[in-house]
Amino acid sequence: MILLPSRVWVRHTAANRMARKQVIGVSICAAILALFAFPAIAEVHPVPLDKNTDTAKCLECHTDQAKGKFVHGAMAKGCMSCHEIRVNKDTTRVKLITATPNALCVTCHANKKASEIKGTVHPPAVRDCLTCHDPHKSENKDLLLKPTSGDAKENLCLSCHQTGLNVPEKGSRHAALEMGCDACHITHKTGAELTPENQFHLTKSAPALCVDCHDPKDAELQKAHQNQPFGTSNCLQCHDPHQSSSPKLMRKFMHEPFAEKSCETCHAPAKDGKIVLTQTDVKALCVTCHDDKAKLIESAKFPHAGAAGECTDCHSPHAASQPGLPKTDSVTICLGCHTDIDELRKKPAHHQPAFVQGCSTCHTPHGGDNDHLLRATGNALCLECHGPDSAPQKLESEHLLTIFNGQVKLPDDYYKKNKVAILPLRFGLGHPVDYHPVSDVLDPADQSKVKTPLSCLSCHQPHASAEADLLVKDQANNMAFCDNCHKNRIDMNQTTIPEK
Repeated sequence: MILLPSRVWVRHTAANRMARKQVIGVSICAAILALFAFPAIAEVHPVPLDKNTDTAKCLECHTDQAKGKFVHGAMAKGCMSCHEIRVNKDTTRVKLITATPNALCVTCHANKKASEIKGTVHPPAVRDCLTCHDPHKSENKDLLLKPTSGDAKENLCLSCHQTGLNVPEKGSRHAALEMGCDACHITHKTGAELTPENQFHLTKSAPALCVDCHDPKDAELQKAHQNQPFGTSNCLQCHDPHQSSSPKLMRKFMHEPFAEKSCETCHAPAKDGKIVLTQTDVKALCVTCHDDKAKLIESAKFPHAGAAGECTDCHSPHAASQPGLPKTDSVTICLGCHTDIDELRKKPAHHQPAFVQGCSTCHTPHGGDNDHLLRATGNALCLECHGPDSAPQKLESEHLLTIFNGQVKLPDDYYKKNKVAILPLRFGLGHPVDYHPVSDVLDPADQSKVKTPLSCLSCHQPHASAEADLLVKDQANNMAFCDNCHKNRIDMNQTTIPEK
């Protein structure tokens, strides 16, 4: 009996289907009957078998599947614990006892069932266990197809992740990578709490993970840290755990005094093993340089309550992987408080700035003159990126683009990479079809009055949706959606939108 992974069966079956479609004269009815007659993931066995064939018979040919440094425990239960034999006249087919490999694996490994796990699940574990594991035997622990150490050809993790492979000439690479990815990571570790351990499948969080190798009492390390106590600090606020374009694995964006090693700007000599600031508290220290931000917070028509606290509630005082020095990242740092928006992550369609680029793309993080801390009012906010007059300015030296008069910086490939839609509007018309208005429709009899109120938010949600295009009420993009406003498909000028 040939014990092929089901994805191989699927591939062969797909090829068979294509061949059948190319046979002239085969009726649709016959094709449907053939589909039901032969299970989609079953392949013809090269020799006939009795439907009650036992494991001993299988192993007459497949002895290699039961021999290896590590053998799947299911092998002891017999081949028929995972496979079944289908006999139809003189044809024998072998298939899994479930529709997919994943469904089969979780019958025993229920704790790996992605739909019931709360937290960040390793993507291959959601789709197909056979991406990483051999179902029968392996020379690697956990039945992995390859080890989790070695170079790009040998390391299983590097089949998908490019971590540590493309280090800039003057950059740095963490020596721990040579020990193997499992020195720091547990692939299936997850949990409901959004901790670094769960989010990145770590064996421990920093600094506990780091001090396993880097002794805080080491004289060289103490000197490198200007004799400031660092043993209980989060190492990842300053260092990238894998690779960096700078020496010493430093994060890409650094606070100027930190980058210049001018620690005395903010720190006095440590006392009793504790950090001592040059000012009475963190905020007093920050405003010695960032007085403009303090004035903005105090004078804003719409102040951000979160900005009224300590600056280090949101910002790293030393370094970060993103502009603005967020302590975590430019999305998570906001969602820690705005849990209602965090809930929208569960919806499948996301607005890229809201959950990838960062909330401050559209919102002012410290305070502003517009409700909801928006950078512009009405359609002007959306059309800054999506309007025909959208004109991001280039910062050639920094490989960045800026929008909102330089207030927001984006990667120079942002528009191309994210396929930002530029609407073909003229005179406020042209989306989603020619001559459709996108803003308030004025009264023809009195142009000073609005006949029909309309804006981008009349049709779109700003953060997430259950359907593509972020349409309101999680609706699909079809005529039924248009029917919400247009009561007569013959005369689309008749609308149900209340007039002002």
